[in-house]
Amino acid sequence: MSHTGITMYGTAWCGDCKRAKQFFGEQRVHYEFIDVDADAEAMAFVEKINDGKQIIPVIVFDDGTKLVEPSNTELAEKLGITTKAKRTFYDLIVVGSGPAGLTAALYGARDGFDVLVIERGGVGGQAGITERLDNFPGFPDGVSGSEFADRLRKQAERFGVEVLSAQEVTGIAVDGKYRCVTTSDGSEYGAFAVLVALGSTYRRLGIPGEEDFIGAGVHFCATCDGAFYRGKDVLVVGGGNSAGEESLFLTKFADTVTIVTRDDKLSATKIVVQKVEEHPKISIITGASPSEFIGESRLERVKLSNGDEVTPHGVFVFIGLTPNTEVVKGIVDLDDYGFITTDAALQTSVEGVFAAGDVRAGSTKQAASAAGEGAAVALGIRRYLEPLLAGASESPRGLAEHQLI
Repeated sequence: MSHTGITMYGTAWCGDCKRAKQFFGEQRVHYEFIDVDADAEAMAFVEKINDGKQIIPVIVFDDGTKLVEPSNTELAEKLGITTKAKRTFYDLIVVGSGPAGLTAALYGARDGFDVLVIERGGVGGQAGITERLDNFPGFPDGVSGSEFADRLRKQAERFGVEVLSAQEVTGIAVDGKYRCVTTSDGSEYGAFAVLVALGSTYRRLGIPGEEDFIGAGVHFCATCDGAFYRGKDVLVVGGGNSAGEESLFLTKFADTVTIVTRDDKLSATKIVVQKVEEHPKISIITGASPSEFIGESRLERVKLSNGDEVTPHGVFVFIGLTPNTEVVKGIVDLDDYGFITTDAALQTSVEGVFAAGDVRAGSTKQAASAAGEGAAVALGIRRYLEPLLAGASESPRGLAEHQLI
């Protein structure tokens, strides 16, 4: 999704501003941010909108309408994002809309199953917010993450897949042969099978100041927030492919990009390392990592583990991934690292609940292999669903009480 002409008036320290920024980032909605602390005219505009009160964020849309301190639900409604399903029961519910989830969904829909996809962020998962995919088969010139995500969605919807965005799954339950998924707005949707394809999120450093400055100098998505650092200096934390690729992307905006890695060299692939080392805007600090973020209302300086201190305008952290398995903890079996374990058919320890993509133990955390897992799990789901649907003689509507597994 891409919207132009949206302007957000807020501050770096405002919690609701950070939430709105995160929402726009997750939905891949482009906007201009104006810090009212640094712009007297912008503050006067905010006060005028609020009858003299300083209430933020104030968000102005391209049609001239304004929302003051909006909830995520209000933002979704304004952007035309569907957050309510058309029905209450489906053959298959897919939780997550990355390459694994959407591939499985379109395979299922092609097989004639009724499929609902539920996604808390923007369609496409991590792939959707990646600047560019250069190693996905079939795209010899590469493809932007947003275009790739849009193509996936259109293809799935062509086969009849229903997609909900900006809606978070809060629970999964079992009632006999039925599976029930609960969302954050209190809705319940039933299905014969559920696919958990929730992917993973960028791991945090866990150091002093990190939580305080998220959205105010500390970031985890270069595609979402890189444009805020035009003509400025940024620090990238990490030495793998994500750190290298996102550093290259940040050079489109920043004057300088400094990579800091705790290892003695970058661990990215050879081609990424070569591009990074040859880029005139990028420098590398090895054998160190941030130990503290310091500042007042926003990040001002960073202490490093080697005793040095640097003063970037912003920091982007890319140190690995954490599986998004909170919703299934205590429900399905996980490995020691929190990833979902499955059998050969990609079914979890709970019958009728499957897992695929980055959230699954043993996955390779690559878009191409995630799509492959989506196709593989779809075949397993088909084998599971066929006898259930052949024996379904009564309507599953009106699921009453659901016993949490």
